[in-house]
Amino acid sequence: QVQLVESGGGSVEAGGSLRLSCAASGKTYLRRCMGWFRQPPGKEREEVARIYNGGSDTYYAAFVAGRFTISQDSAKNDAYLQMNSLTPEDTAMYYCVATGPRTSCSEELPISEWRYWGQGTLVTVSS
Repeated sequence: QVQLVESGGGSVEAGGSLRLSCAASGKTYLRRCMGWFRQPPGKEREEVARIYNGGSDTYYAAFVAGRFTISQDSAKNDAYLQMNSLTPEDTAMYYCVATGPRTSCSEELPISEWRYWGQGTLVTVSS
């Protein structure tokens, strides 16, 4: 089992920044994907970004538009999401996710591939 614990959410004004952290523990894998999903109020959850194997490959949803950066500390098995230029549309519960062993994260993965989920951290952006 893998445990994921997010932190760093909070309230911020539009144009502000937040950095989300995800601490992974338990049975982690050298080659796997980690990522971030979000679920805005009343909407479906959506993928935000994903990263593979120590940060060599990163992928972002179109709505990120260069504002967010996903990174990873391989030594700690932790992942991060730096979010800049936040807008009210970024208001959501953000979830850290991880897969089991994989050889690539280059394609968007079925939701079922994201085997492990954190409890979520709330981000609220006011106008």
